[in-house]
Amino acid sequence: MKERDEGPYFIIERDGGGGGVGPFLLGALLGAGVALLLAPRSGEETQQEIRERATRFRETAEERMREAQHQVEERLEQARAELMDRVEAVKEAVESGKDAARDARGDLEEKIERSKSAYRAGVDAARDVAQKEEAED
Repeated sequence: MKERDEGPYFIIERDGGGGGVGPFLLGALLGAGVALLLAPRSGEETQQEIRERATRFRETAEERMREAQHQVEERLEQARAELMDRVEAVKEAVESGKDAARDARGDLEEKIERSKSAYRAGVDAARDVAQKEEAED
């Protein structure tokens, strides 16, 4: 009892990107070559078939190139949009940091001014006490 049929079997693997143009071109060339070898035709018929296949092949290759170009353009536009979003976020963060620094500086200047006023008031009070003590003596 056999587990498999006796005929040949093929395994087709696919990656996420679809393979690209290179494998497509190789497959098209191999297919055209096999078709030419196995098809019993006259030289004129073969030449006509070669021209037709070459035309179809060129059209298919051009379509694949347009599709690839379109995908690249879409990805570039998406990357550009993401970059612009990130640039805007950085600009907002920088502006927010500047605002916070301005606020902190204003608060610090106000605290310094209050400290100076308190210091002056303390110095003035100490002078007044010293003058009163001198006057009493």
